[in-house]
Amino acid sequence: MTGSPSATVTPYGLRCDHRAEPLGVDAPAPLLSWRLASAHRGAAPAAYRVRVRTSDGTPVWDSGTVADPAATGAVYGGPAPRLRTRYHWTVEITAADGGTAEAGSWFETGMLRPDAWTAAWITHDPSALDVVDAPEEGELALTDHGLQPAVRLRRAFEAPRVPVRARLYVTARGLYEIRVNGVRAGDAELAPGWTDYRDRIDYQAYDVTASVRQGANVLAATVADGWWSGFVGFDPRRSGAHYGTFPQLLAELHLDHADGTTEVVATGGDWLSSRSPVRYADLLMGECHDLRRETPGWDLPGGDAGGWRPAWVAGTDRTGLTASVAPPVRAVRELEARSLTRTGRDRFIVDFGQNFAGRVRLVARGLTPGDRVVVRHAEALEEDGGLYTANLRTAAATDVLIAGTDPEAVFEPRFTYHGFRYAEVSGLEDLDAADVTGVVLHSDTPWAGEFACSDPDVNRLFAAIAWGQRSNFVGVPTDCPQRDERLGWLADAQVFLPTACLNADVAAFFDGWLREVRGAQSPDGAFPNVAPRLAGVADEGAPGWGDAGVLVPWHLYRAYGDERFLERNLDAMCAWVDHVHRHNPDLVWRDRVGPHFADWLAPAPTPREVLATAYFARSAELTARSAEVLGRHDTARRYGDLAEQVRKTFNDRFVTPDGRVEGDTQTAYLLALAFDLLPEDLVPRAADRLAELVEDAGPGVTTGFLGVGLIAPVLDAHGRADLAHALLRRTDPPSWLYPLRHGATTIWERWDGYTERGFQAAAMNSFNHYALGSVGEWLYRGVAGLDQAPGSTGYRDLLVRPRLGTLAWARASHESVRGTVAVEWARRDGRLDLRVVVPPGATATVHVPTGDPGSVRESGVPAADAAGVRIAGTAADGLRCLIASGEYRFTADVQ
Repeated sequence: MTGSPSATVTPYGLRCDHRAEPLGVDAPAPLLSWRLASAHRGAAPAAYRVRVRTSDGTPVWDSGTVADPAATGAVYGGPAPRLRTRYHWTVEITAADGGTAEAGSWFETGMLRPDAWTAAWITHDPSALDVVDAPEEGELALTDHGLQPAVRLRRAFEAPRVPVRARLYVTARGLYEIRVNGVRAGDAELAPGWTDYRDRIDYQAYDVTASVRQGANVLAATVADGWWSGFVGFDPRRSGAHYGTFPQLLAELHLDHADGTTEVVATGGDWLSSRSPVRYADLLMGECHDLRRETPGWDLPGGDAGGWRPAWVAGTDRTGLTASVAPPVRAVRELEARSLTRTGRDRFIVDFGQNFAGRVRLVARGLTPGDRVVVRHAEALEEDGGLYTANLRTAAATDVLIAGTDPEAVFEPRFTYHGFRYAEVSGLEDLDAADVTGVVLHSDTPWAGEFACSDPDVNRLFAAIAWGQRSNFVGVPTDCPQRDERLGWLADAQVFLPTACLNADVAAFFDGWLREVRGAQSPDGAFPNVAPRLAGVADEGAPGWGDAGVLVPWHLYRAYGDERFLERNLDAMCAWVDHVHRHNPDLVWRDRVGPHFADWLAPAPTPREVLATAYFARSAELTARSAEVLGRHDTARRYGDLAEQVRKTFNDRFVTPDGRVEGDTQTAYLLALAFDLLPEDLVPRAADRLAELVEDAGPGVTTGFLGVGLIAPVLDAHGRADLAHALLRRTDPPSWLYPLRHGATTIWERWDGYTERGFQAAAMNSFNHYALGSVGEWLYRGVAGLDQAPGSTGYRDLLVRPRLGTLAWARASHESVRGTVAVEWARRDGRLDLRVVVPPGATATVHVPTGDPGSVRESGVPAADAAGVRIAGTAADGLRCLIASGEYRFTADVQ
């Protein structure tokens, strides 16, 4: 980073399409974005200039100086990018004081289009059957579940000289791990991820320059079933092989030389194949690794290729190949065993102290050939101390190691993952806790937020919410990581998204998933219930589920300020609303409602037509607002008029003259208030009735998946933050703290997943869901007070209004697309200290909560006289101040 001595604003955190230094960009016009920082109060950007050049310094595009103090990025506007080319770019920020600062980054294009590929899909020859002998008891590794061994594929090649650049572009129908001369390419896990392979398959790009040698080389891969041909979902009529029957690989290694020539090593009929020591590998069932079948050096030059057969070319259809836009799944951290308990002669229970998604790494000692070491996984324990596995349903979640000749082995599955806290290890007479490690896997979305407060229980709640997000952001936003499901349910994602966006930078993650949501839309315009689409659960979307196709793009636009979320999805949004309207011309949504899950798992059920019609109005309204942002004014008017008509119908059919909403449930009022469906004169009555229902319940919450994320914000918005705080503190079910009092480390699927009567119905009882953790948004926005104004996008206009409740202190920070936003407050001895950090280019409205507005000081100076502070008004609950960027420290008298 460079800059002039007078520079007051510096760019950092450069991104290309929301990713840092990405390899394999296929977008013709990526967004080049940056964040801003300054050590000076009031510092503000005035203009930016973006310049793009190739690696040899050739200029490609210059935006010129653009006077836009609100900008946090620019869409590339130069000539069409060339395939497989690295572009370096810089952004120069001119501050309002005239100082300048510059930062640089790069991105590299991939194959850009399917017809640029020459590789073929290859796999093991299906006619080359293994010799089968009658099995003996104990020979089979438990059961193979009808699965076949993973496939090894190998290609030896000569490199006449060391390349100046080597790039590997690879994907699979299934899962792959690929190596160059024994060195693994990249660190992506479960690659290439899950897409609807019938429409689109992601590929990854890797820099393998350091692994290619002059002379003999080997490109080698292992491919396993994964989502392509393994078990997915819970439909007993179609439990696996949803897309294909056997995994396949497609890869190209490009070797670029100093003289400008390129050699390509691509998958085809000149590759060799064999069955691997991985006897089977499945995401739900687990993985079995038979060390007796290992052939050391198989992935190295000169390695034994005896017994290998020519690979079978499965086809050359490369349509649908697209560069991955989402961050990969990675092994992001490791957990030590909290405890290890012997439960038998050769059986142990390991407690990692945390429910998570991942796998176990095990050091097994004292092995003899043919020994079996079995690792089973579970979220909870039975009363007798054994694993509770009933709630896994048909998922075996069992990994097996079969020993070879070495008495010691390290076993870590590579083509499966599990949701668990406990692992049972059997088959070893001795085991040390240091020999067992939990390896945490999730999509590597950069963590962007932090929250803490003076209540340890609320801090534990926040940790459980965060771990639930990590556990369920594995390729796609899943509902749970442990049982035979792990599907991309739309409602779970849309209700949790506001919390997810505060916790982590999920822009690229959801950009990738929205491709699947759009791709799964029916010709009639119906979004699905799950994405990627899956037979058996791909019905037309239910209210609140299908509506995610509208709500998710809108919230991403608000959080990240990137209009392309709306551009890419608006036509699909319109088609969805048209679908609902077409089949419900009287504007009460009762037809074509899919499975209509209603307010899923709510203790107090809301009438289905009330809920559905509320969502109909909301989707129409947000579609109109999205069209207006994009300048499609006729479209905006059309859907705006429809939203108003549905709103009127909602009131005519479901709302009484005194503000009672049909069903008289918390969720009914939450939807009516949050979606702005009621006439202005009825809003106070409805809000009062909501408060009564909450108070009558304990105070307590009686909502399900669709209402839970709204209850605290809506109560707060209508002057009852005290009730929202009371809900946070409740310990009886239904409540957020009840599971924590029973040992939960993640959010449960059900409020009552475990009670004094024991476990809830195993058919639907996950201990690692995130939907009910949607209250995390209010921890940031309400408790800490870190929010943005209703009309703001990308945190341009902040709203700081902490709700103190009975807490002594709270703090939150968020790494926004504009820069760091932070709020921290504490009260002691009748005094409130409030610290606020506002990034350059943003402003904030700060509500200082005090009964004595005259007591407010900023940095020791009366607020009205403080630099950079303007008084915007007083109210019974405090003083309202307008501030520019910088760090501010307010103090005030409080009760």
